Amino acid sequence: MLVYQDLLTGDELLSDSYPYKEIENGMLWEVEGKWVTKGVVEVDIGANASAEGGEDEGVDDTAVKVVDIVDVFRLQEQPAFDKKQFLGFVKRYIKLLTPKLDAEKQELFKKHIEGATKYLLCKLKDLQFFVGESMHDDGSLVFAYYKDGAADPTFLYFAYALKEIKC
Repeated sequence: MLVYQDLLTGDELLSDSYPYKEIENGMLWEVEGKWVTKGVVEVDIGANASAEGGEDEGVDDTAVKVVDIVDVFRLQEQPAFDKKQFLGFVKRYIKLLTPKLDAEKQELFKKHIEGATKYLLCKLKDLQFFVGESMHDDGSLVFAYYKDGAADPTFLYFAYALKEIKC
C-alpha cells in the first residue's frame, strides 16, 4: 500500500486506495470521494421487542454520514478563502514548496503552477478547503467541490506536494 504524505508537514493526505487522475499538466490530482455511513446502522429484522418483553437496552446506535477521504485521513476543514487570501496562500506555498523539490520538478512546478492556480481560481467560490491532521499553517491545502449533479465530492491535491511512502 502507498500513502501520500504532505511534503511540508508529513501529514497523510491520501493513499493508493483512492485512484487519481492527473489534471493541469500533472500539477493537480483529482480524486473522487464518497459519502459513507460511519457507526452502527439499525437494521429492522421484523421482531417486536415490546411483544417479547424486551426493552431498549440503551445501545448508542448513532450513525453519522462522513466523506471517506476526510474521515480516513482526518482532514480538517478550513474557512473559505477569497481571491486575495487564496493568491497570498499560493505565493507563500510556492516559496515553501519549491526548495523541497529536486531541480527537474522545480522547473516543471514553476512552469505549470500558474495554470493550476487559474484552474482553482475559476472554482474558488465552490471549493471547500482542508488541511492535514496537524493543522499546520504552512501545510498543503486539499480542495473539495461537487461536480455538476454529483452527490459525492471531488478532491484536488497539489501533486508535487505529495511524498509517496510504502507501508
